[in-house]
Order: sequence, then structure tokens, then C-alpha cells
Amino acid sequence: MPDYLKRPPAEPGMRIGLFGGSFNPAHEGHRLVALQCLRRLALDRVWILVSPGNPLKDHSELAPLGDRVAATEKLMDHPQLDVTAFEAGHSFRYTYETLDHLVSAEPGVHFVWIMGADSLLNFDRWERWEEIAGTMPMAIYARPGATFRATRSRAAVALAEFRLPEDKAAVLAESRPPAWVYLRGVMSAQSSTAIRRARAG
Repeated sequence: MPDYLKRPPAEPGMRIGLFGGSFNPAHEGHRLVALQCLRRLALDRVWILVSPGNPLKDHSELAPLGDRVAATEKLMDHPQLDVTAFEAGHSFRYTYETLDHLVSAEPGVHFVWIMGADSLLNFDRWERWEEIAGTMPMAIYARPGATFRATRSRAAVALAEFRLPEDKAAVLAESRPPAWVYLRGVMSAQSSTAIRRARAG
């Protein structure tokens, strides 16, 4: 089994961010989010979860998993960022499966689910999204053009009472779920879709 299909090591008490996506391809915007969350959430590590494929997206332009992992590793290149595709090793298709597995496998670890504001827009379409919110705290990172709509999305409204102020971000990892914070800050306008189109053109 390739190393990238194995779960990165973790120890009880660690604070670990989980930043999932297709990374098709990974770009500087992804690295920016990972590093900002690492610092502002006071995390020990961020695991970059390169997924087999988003069930809500068209897979016709999806590069092979090994290629996406290799490119993501090259881009991330930071001692506290771990790139893994262990979800594929377990044949997980949905985020809730991944989070349930990690909470069970690493009971002493404080995990935080990280996603961009664009994902919060359609979070209510994710399989068992309410279960995800109740499994571990979530950090939502602002994305260009998505901030206003994201904070008023169906999921954001439903979870409004559990939102922490941004200046409490450092305590999110040890907060009891459901709990989430919306992080504003440095943003990148890069997108994987735009990069694929530029390459194809």
C-alpha cells in the first residue's frame, strides 16, 4: 500500500485540522488556507485530505489520485502539513464516514473540520451534513465573492447559535460540537477550475 493511503500519525491531546478536497489541482490558495488555519486555530498539524472525488462534482476532469497527491505534497511542503489520501484506502465516499472513523480511531485527538466559504454555501446538500456538524468543530475560511452568501446559507442559519466569534478561533479545537467559526483574512483568487481551464486552453 502506498504511504499516502495510510493515516498520518497522531497522539492524544494533539489539535489537528482536516482540510479536505479534490485538489484538482492544488494551488497557493489551498496552502494559504491551511497555513492561516494552522496559526489562527492554534493547531499542531493540518492534514490535507486529497479525496477520491467529491460526490457532488463531475469527475470527467479528475486527475488520477496519485498525481493529485504528489502535486499537493510538492505545493504544501511544510513540516506541519501532512498530505494524505487515506480516505481512498478505506473506500470512504462521504465526509461523515471520514470524520466518524477518525473520532473512533483517535479518541484523544482534537480534530477540526476546515472548509472554504464556497463549500458552506451548499453544505446542506452534503450527505448527513448535520451529523458532520455534530461530530467535530468546523472552521470556515472566507473565499472571494462567497462571504456574504455563505454566512446566510441554509446551513449557516441552521447552525447560527453555535457560531463562535472570530476572536475565539484559538479555542475552537477543544470546543464541544456543534461549534464553528468564520475566519476572514488573507484570500487568494485562485481556483482549481480556472487553472484547469487555462491548461486546457
